[in-house]
Formats: sequence, structure tokens, C-alpha cells
Amino acid sequence: MTLLADTRFATRRRTLAAALAAQRVDSILITHLTHVRYLSGFSGSNGALLINKDLSAAIATDGRYTTQIAEEVPDIQAVIARPSAAALLQKVIGPRRVGFEAAYVSVSELRELEEACGPDVTLVPITDVVENIRLTKDNVELQRLREVAELASTAFQDLLAAGEIAVGRTEREIAADLEYRMRKLGAERPSFDTIVASGSNSAKPHHGAGDRKLVPGDLVTLDFGAHDRGFNSDMTRTVIMDHTTDFTAEIYNIVLEAQLAGVAAATPGTSLVDIDRACRDIIETAGYGEYFVHSTGHGIGLDVHEAPWAAKTGKGELKPGMTLTIEPGIYVPGKGGVRIEDTLIITSGAPEIITKVSKDLLVV
Repeated sequence: MTLLADTRFATRRRTLAAALAAQRVDSILITHLTHVRYLSGFSGSNGALLINKDLSAAIATDGRYTTQIAEEVPDIQAVIARPSAAALLQKVIGPRRVGFEAAYVSVSELRELEEACGPDVTLVPITDVVENIRLTKDNVELQRLREVAELASTAFQDLLAAGEIAVGRTEREIAADLEYRMRKLGAERPSFDTIVASGSNSAKPHHGAGDRKLVPGDLVTLDFGAHDRGFNSDMTRTVIMDHTTDFTAEIYNIVLEAQLAGVAAATPGTSLVDIDRACRDIIETAGYGEYFVHSTGHGIGLDVHEAPWAAKTGKGELKPGMTLTIEPGIYVPGKGGVRIEDTLIITSGAPEIITKVSKDLLVV
């Protein structure tokens, strides 16, 4: 692990420790693995982290990761024990108020944590503290996101150039080819199950990829992303097979207009509600409002879907260093649908689009 990485993780823990005072807790127990990684650098599948308001910390995992945790987290003494969270709590000497991540702890897990606590230790539910720190990405995070977005973009362009989106091929075959290309370019895995939705299936926002064969005139929506070194990408493009129709060309152009409006609106100080409205107003004015059935966008980073949320119920406003997808869609049951999605980095001016693939209507 580099000195830079050590400094970043320690800085994040320092920011979190300062936030504990506002929550009136002495420590916070981190059990959500994404947050364990964000605050320490540990990438194993089992672990917990205890951070105190005096900046001291303890981390725990099981014996499978003894070597890995020593390499990834050299600045925190590791406890090798399972269950890891309970092992950390057993070392807390009261009286102390210890926060826990309420959004990621089940009822049964909470009971186990309570049983591990000493008599003078009180568990306090905490929400959104780490999530709020994660909202703004540092320069290293932003560069990782650019790189993984470029990887997925290149894989998609190579898929097109190879003619692998073709009449007669199945959705599943195309999804497999795209995921294979992302892995060959360096992805550890897809960010999520790749969507290839053709014909009437394209009217289902989360169709997946099945055995339907592409036929002329189909709308084909591909929603995909790559995962590498903890970070994710997310983009969507819709192509048309062989020829357009009045319907396919119309809804494509409406969605493209809405998507471009959302991108243009994504500047610092703009509310998340207004970002959603910029896209939704265009689709509603065109008469397809009832067919835009999801929110406009979300943040991306260590999670594929994370704050901020551009939606009718979105809260807050954009700030430089945030990420946001812009992904309006129209989905007409029985006929087909279109979604176009980019991932943005919010800057002091116009947003930086990191999914650099043409959005012009493409007939293949």
C-alpha cells in the first residue's frame, strides 16, 4: 500500500471522527464492507472497523485474510477473530456510546452485537454519516472512475466494431461477449448483471438478457458497467436493428433530447429535483410522461448506486466532486423502449462526461 493511500484513508477516518461529536457517540462500528474498504483500504469479504472520536481505530477479520489485511491496512492493528464485529465490541470498555450502521444491520445481527457489549456500552443507531462523506470524491477516486468508465466504453465500441450486435444473435450471447471484452480489457467483473433488452423486452427497464433473438426493426438497450479495484462504471446505449420506424425514431430522439437537457443542467448548486425535472419535462411534453417510470440518476463509486439521487424526491444539490448518472427513458409496453445513460463528474462548470460513446441514433 502506498503512502498516498494511507494518507487518504486516515483523512477519511479523521473526517468521520469529527462527525461523531455531532452524533453524541464515542465510537462508531463500521460493518458495511463498502465502508470498511472506504475507511481502511481492506477489500476482504469479512471485516469490521471500530473508529473512536480520539482518532484511534481497530479492525478485525477472520483467519483467511491475515496476510491480506496486514498488506492493505498496515496502519491499524488487526484483530483476527470471527465474528469480527462482536470481537471488536468485546474490547470496548465502558461507559461508551457506540454507533452502529443501522441501515446495514439486521435485527438478528443487532442482537448479536448487543450480546457482545459490556454492561456500560450502549449501542446507538447511526445513518448516513459515512454516506455523506462519500458524496464528494477525491482526485484518486475520480481518476479510478474515469479509468473504469473508459474500459467499459472501449469494450462496447469494440463490440460494435466486431459486428457482435447483429440480427439473429440472442440477448444472452451479446451480453456474454460484452462482459468478456470488459474482462479482457482489465475488469475484475461486471459492475452488475449486463442488460441486453431487445424488441418488446426493451420496454422492461431491468429485463436482463435472455434467449430472444434480435430481429430487424428492434430497439436494443444495453446497460452495462465494469468493476475494477473497487470502483464501478455504468452506462446505457440503445441501438436499432437494420431500420428505424416512426415509433423507434421518435422515442429515441425524445429520450436523447431529455438526456442532453439533464446533462446540461448538472452544474454546481442545481437541486437534484431540478435535474430530474429537466429530463422529465421534455418527456412529458412529448406525451410520454407515463412511460418514464424511474428516476433520472444516481451517484456511482464504490457502489453502483449511491447518493446523490436525481429524482422527484431527490434531496440536496450538486457540488463539485460528486458523480451522477443521467439516464432518462421511455418504455412502452408491448412496443419497446429507449434509455440513454452517461456518468458525469460534477465540476465547477460544465459536467465532465466520462462515458465517452456517441449518443447519435445508431442503426446496426
